[in-house]
Order: sequence, then C-alpha cells, then structure tokens
Amino acid sequence: MNKQFRSFIAKEFHHIFRDVRTIMLIIGIPVAQILIIGFAVSTDVKNVKTAVYDPSNDISTQQIIRRLNVSDYFDIVQMLQSPEEIEGLFKEGKINFALVFSDRFNEKLYHTGDASVQLIADATDPNQGTVATSYATSIIADYQQELLQTHPASGGVIVPEIRMLYNPEMRSSYNFVPGLMGLVFILICAMMTSIAIVREKETGTVEVLLASPMKPIYIVVSKMVPYFLISWFILIIILLMSVFVLKVPISGNLIWLNVFSLLFIVVALALGLLISTLVHTQVAAMLASGMGLMMPIMILSGMLFPISSMPAVLQWISCIVPARWYISGVRKVMIEGAGIQHILPESFVLLGMAIVIITVSLKKFKTRLE
Repeated sequence: MNKQFRSFIAKEFHHIFRDVRTIMLIIGIPVAQILIIGFAVSTDVKNVKTAVYDPSNDISTQQIIRRLNVSDYFDIVQMLQSPEEIEGLFKEGKINFALVFSDRFNEKLYHTGDASVQLIADATDPNQGTVATSYATSIIADYQQELLQTHPASGGVIVPEIRMLYNPEMRSSYNFVPGLMGLVFILICAMMTSIAIVREKETGTVEVLLASPMKPIYIVVSKMVPYFLISWFILIIILLMSVFVLKVPISGNLIWLNVFSLLFIVVALALGLLISTLVHTQVAAMLASGMGLMMPIMILSGMLFPISSMPAVLQWISCIVPARWYISGVRKVMIEGAGIQHILPESFVLLGMAIVIITVSLKKFKTRLE
C-alpha cells in the first residue's frame, strides 16, 4: 500500500515537473510579485513633476523654490513664462503640480504682510494631489516660521491658495475608473484569448483546424474577433456606468476615447495570442495571463500608486506595461478633456506594442503539432 502510495506521488510530481514552463510560472510569479510589491507599493508621494511661475524672482521665492527642489517630494521640471502654460502642461502629462507666486512677493511679504502663492494640483489622482499640496504647504510654513525667527519685524504671512484641477470634489472614482478599464480589458482579452487557443491544443481540435483550407492567421483572427467585440460592448457599459452611476464625466471627445480604447484592446488580444504560443496547458495560460499580468497592471501602471514615487528600475520596467500608457491616456481624455494631440505619445507606444507582439506571436504560432 505504501509503495503504491509513493508511486502515485512520484507519478504526480513527474506530471508536474515535465512541463518546465508551468513550473517556472508557479515559482517565478510569486517571487516577482514579492519583489514588485515590496519596492513599488508605497503611500509616499515623491518626485512630483512641478512647474513654477515666479514673476518677482526675489530672494523669498527663490528660497521656497530651492527648498521644494531639494526635497524628495518635488522635482522642478520647468520655469514658466506665464500662468497660461499650466493647463497645457497638465494635459500633456509633463507636470502634476504647479506653483504660481504673486508679483512683488518679497515686497508684499515684508511690507504689506499679504504674499500669496497658488498651489495647483492634478486631482485626477486625489491621493497624489492631496499629499503634494500638503507637502508644499508644510515646506512653505516651515520657511515662514524661520523667517519670523530671523526677521521678527517682518510680520509677513504667506497665504497658500489651493486649486485641485479636474476633480475638485476629490472623488476616488476619477482615479479608479481608468485603472479598472485597463485591468478589465486585460483579463477579458488576454486571459480568455490565451485559454481559448490553448484549449484547442489540449483537446486536439487544433489539428483539425490546421488541416482545414484556412490559413493559420485567419484561424487566430477568428479566435480574437469575438473577444474584440465583447470587449467593445463592455467598454460601452463601463462608460455608461461611469457617467450615470459613478458620476465620472467624459470631458474629452467620446470618439477618440473609443478609438484609443480599441487600440488597447488589440494589444491585450495580442498578449493573449503571445501567451498561447508560449504555454501548452490551460492552467499555465491562466497563471500567465491572470496572475502574471494582473499584478504588474495593478502595481506598475499608476492605477494604485504613482509611478514617480517608485525606484528608477521599476519606473523603467513600467514602460513595458501596456496598461500604464492606456490609463494615462484615458485620464487625459476622459477626466482632463485633452484632445487627440495630447495622447499621441501613448497612442504610438500602444500601436508599436501591438505590431511587435502580433508579429512575434504569428512567427511563434506553429502550423503543425509538435
């Protein structure tokens, strides 16, 4: 009995270890998740891309700017010539925060006691906007406290004026809806497409398909089209629920939002096709497309945590996560009301990813069983 029991155990281990790719997925995915979560998950907000408009350019404003720049929280990326530049920079994704000093700042601070600075945050991510304004207010308050200690006669007060762009009510749904759209489409397209094709391999029906007059590319496309149409239908449902249930406005052009989303759906379908060429079982396809893709999307796409706060290595890795570019583009069009010209970088990146992934997948797709 014990001998038979041991033989059954050995047989099961043999079945498990003979599929090397599945074992690598089972072991590799948890290790990668621990490393990614350990380094990327942080509630801190760092390296916020900041622009400054400083018409007075005096000693007080320069000291405040210097304190912001030397901190870990802000990265001064641009000095503005006029406040009118701010909105365009926000929509292009070049900045997430802006300071606008009043003119004759130092003179007002020392003589009239009424110097103001406007703190403008991109509130499409409410947490980042709130934390950034809190950090900036604290730095300004510390400077003012030191000023009162060194120049007690000044009596000046710096008045921060806070503006939250695009999401003044600070609703979290403004941030989560674009992220959920990216996550849902990956799950539907990549997971279901990869499993559908691998299922044909496991059941042996793929041999029948390959023996048919149809070319392999048409067989693959026929597998992808239903999920493409289903995903488009789900996109419409998500947009309707966002507007009428979650009260998230569509500030930009609805047609361009659809076109951009369909481009991302193609990328997700291509990922599913690529996964199906790399694995041979539905379990492996589920692990690769589900666990393997879900965690990078949630952690490295900017869906939950700002990418600028991550280590440089993870920021570079995030560039190959398609959902990062999709979520960024959706936020610009849907929440900020940006035009097509503002999402061209994201569109070209997704288009390039689609071409590369589809090309590699078709080359790896086998025209006969091994």
